[in-house]
Amino acid sequence: MKDFEREEIRDLPEKYRPLGAWAYFGYSFLFAIPLIGFILLIVFSFSDANIARRNYARSFFCGFLLVLIVLAVFFVIALAFGALASGRG
Repeated sequence: MKDFEREEIRDLPEKYRPLGAWAYFGYSFLFAIPLIGFILLIVFSFSDANIARRNYARSFFCGFLLVLIVLAVFFVIALAFGALASGRG
């Protein structure tokens, strides 16, 4: 990164500053903590402190919901096949 790019980023308000790769890694690690991570995920999703962090939290939340939906579908399918296999369906 060139010096003038660093100066431009430094001059940006905190709200518009980009996150680094280690910040994304840290937030991914933080959001993966079972209860505290989910609470912070919700808090950061509605926060106005940093737009990049807010958008990342929202995308992580969307991925979390997608995984939950897929797991629920697999669970329902497994129950249906289990009921058919046992002769109750």
